[in-house]
Amino acid sequence: MTNRDSETFAATTLLDMPRVAKRLVALAVDVALCVLTVWLALCLRLEHWVRLEPVHGWAMLGSVLLALPLFIRFGLYRAIFRYAGWNAMVSLVQAISLYALFYATLFTVISVPGIPRTVGVIQPLLLMAFVGFSRVVVRYWLGGLYRTVLQRKDMPGVLIYGAGAAGRQLAAALARGTEHRLLGFLDDDTQLHGNSLDGRTVYPPSALPRLIPELGVTDLLLALPSVTHQRRLQVVESLRHLPVRVRTMPGMSDLAAGRVSLNDVRELELEDLLGREPVTPDAMLLQRLVHDKVVLITGAGGSIGSELCRQIAACRPHTLLLVENSEFALYQIHHELTALVGGQVDPLDVEEGDAVAPMAVTLVPLLASVQDAERMGQIMQTWRPHAVYHAAAYKHVPLVEHNPVQGLRNNVWGTLVCARSAQAAGVSHFVLISTDKAVRPTNIMGASKRMAEMVLQALATERGGTTFSMVRFGNVLGSSGSVVPLFRQQIKDGGPITLTHPDITRYFMTIPEAAQLVIQAGAMAQGGDVFVLDMGQPVRIMDLAQRMVELSGLQVKTVLNPTGDIEIHTTGLRHGEKLFEELLIGDDPQPTQHPRILRAREDFMPWSDFEQTLREIDQALSSQDVLTVRALMQRCVQGYQPMGEVVDWVHTTNFRKFDPAQKINPQEINSTTSP
Repeated sequence: MTNRDSETFAATTLLDMPRVAKRLVALAVDVALCVLTVWLALCLRLEHWVRLEPVHGWAMLGSVLLALPLFIRFGLYRAIFRYAGWNAMVSLVQAISLYALFYATLFTVISVPGIPRTVGVIQPLLLMAFVGFSRVVVRYWLGGLYRTVLQRKDMPGVLIYGAGAAGRQLAAALARGTEHRLLGFLDDDTQLHGNSLDGRTVYPPSALPRLIPELGVTDLLLALPSVTHQRRLQVVESLRHLPVRVRTMPGMSDLAAGRVSLNDVRELELEDLLGREPVTPDAMLLQRLVHDKVVLITGAGGSIGSELCRQIAACRPHTLLLVENSEFALYQIHHELTALVGGQVDPLDVEEGDAVAPMAVTLVPLLASVQDAERMGQIMQTWRPHAVYHAAAYKHVPLVEHNPVQGLRNNVWGTLVCARSAQAAGVSHFVLISTDKAVRPTNIMGASKRMAEMVLQALATERGGTTFSMVRFGNVLGSSGSVVPLFRQQIKDGGPITLTHPDITRYFMTIPEAAQLVIQAGAMAQGGDVFVLDMGQPVRIMDLAQRMVELSGLQVKTVLNPTGDIEIHTTGLRHGEKLFEELLIGDDPQPTQHPRILRAREDFMPWSDFEQTLREIDQALSSQDVLTVRALMQRCVQGYQPMGEVVDWVHTTNFRKFDPAQKINPQEINSTTSP
């Protein structure tokens, strides 16, 4: 235990004593000071260290018998010493002055044999100095520690789960900080139970329900960087029903680099709850299409696009072309990648004439819309990339449902423009980032992504040097619109948590894992391939919300638990939203050389037929005939079953202009959910 901890423990012990006990301690201290000052007065008078004799006891006894009644009479023991101020010091001076009068009268004026007369004058002066000093020391020492104790009592009480190297590093970081109160460790190793680690006890995990009220535990920090995802899931499940906030620390890579600090302690993410072991990427597949080659990524500033940029930049391409329609998103990813590929100065921030070292990877930020055939053709012809990863798309289901014309233009015709430009420039591989919502879609977004897949499948049957493929997967964690940050903010705000349906389920995968699998899948393409990523088991969103509430140290408020903290409200499915998502249209997916990547067999229309359908849809889009667009899409997209009426803002607003009985709801127009 450190000196700081020892002082705090002593102060806590003293402050927690009953008031009667505190007064007895003060009396005992003053008795000792009376005895001490009599001896010092004798030493000063005789000018040598005096050996006490029985006769000296009269001076000491007289001091005690005179001082204590006066101190009690003047209320010196009623004052709270740690708050003692000027009034208390005035009372002390008054008491000592009266004491000095009586003491000097007894031992100086009257005199006692064996006691020098000057002791009657010297001792009261010494007693005033010592008693006054004791009160000042108590005020500043005990008062400061008392405030420290109160602050520490208000700090979150923390237990660290894991008494290994990571736990010790985390404990050291907590000891240096002033925001947490470390109470001990939990560990599965029975040999450590009951032992002390850095002055803190190691407890078995089974003791946690007892320790929470006993020690005042509010937070639990997981220091388990090397355990498997399955074991982490077991630990988290064992903690979710306890009233503690659970957080975790970084993985082994950060620990090995010595970067573990309190700033690295983070909230539990959904990947901590999935319980699925990550698969080590195949380095050969990662490098095949990108290493030392020119690579183009559309939608480079989006969730998947930006992660593709990071993963591909780590593989050291010769040139990385960043195509993005949003100026701010392009600036962000370009600035980040500039540091990632060697810490070089961002060329956009360099003044003319400045010397800049050449970058290991040439980064080219390009503002462009994938619907702009002329611009995309110029870009492709100028750099003639070896591989194109097409991640640009509108993906928000309700927004695309309310803006179907732009959704189709961007997702379908944007893909066609990029694919044709890639063919003309002799691109070797073109990889489309698709979605599980393309399977038997119920919304415009999913149907448009399936049509984008069909564009590439049809083009793959034409003679040409470009190998087209597409990679289909479900939700990625941390993407724009992800439920995890939304739920966390709602919990922080005190609720309620909102979800559309109690039985809705979704597949989830981390963004880095998805990006790595996309790159590897593209490297295995032979032409027209539809790759499907193994997303593991689907997650029930209601269960996810309940876990997040419970792992925040709170309880879900229900009919059976009306005293809970956070309510969960269901708002109803939005237009085009499905309860369950699928990854395959057909059956019998084929395995590939990667255990997480399957090759699907999906039917499609030959280009001659599909091109005619696209022309008809294009004409309907130009005339804003959304009903015809729907019918044509149902004809060509297998399983497309739109839900409800058309909710395109332009279509419905124009319709209402011709029907005065229909009133426009401004909130409906401004909403991103179904009306």
